[in-house]
Amino acid sequence: MDQRISFITLAVRDLDVTRAFYLDGLGWRAEVDVPGEVLMIRTGRHLVLSLWDAGAFEAEVGPIARGAGAPPITLAHNVATPEEVDAILARARGLGADPIQDAMQREWGGYSGYFADPDGYRWEIAVNPGPIGQLVLPGTGS
Repeated sequence: MDQRISFITLAVRDLDVTRAFYLDGLGWRAEVDVPGEVLMIRTGRHLVLSLWDAGAFEAEVGPIARGAGAPPITLAHNVATPEEVDAILARARGLGADPIQDAMQREWGGYSGYFADPDGYRWEIAVNPGPIGQLVLPGTGS
């Protein structure tokens, strides 16, 4: 696994307030903006900040930490093929990582699965076939 982070995903309580803060307030530009669902902002050559509606976040990743549960953040490592996703998940699990969710085809067109690091932080290993996915792969983004 290359030493890099592709996405930083934060669960947010009110996506409209978040959009106003980052886009209108800070003047950042969205790469992807799906009202009521997600706002994605390129923050580096191969790094995207994904601000995700908390309800949608919980539906895919699990309960937000309100006491027990997953911290309300995921770290994503994007790769080019489903085989790479499977190999990295297997390697992490071989190292003792908690297998949160097996890799599967997602309704948004990608393929991903999750594991938790020793502190419980969720890592998504993913193939994202869309333009935002290409943006974060070394050698493909501009």
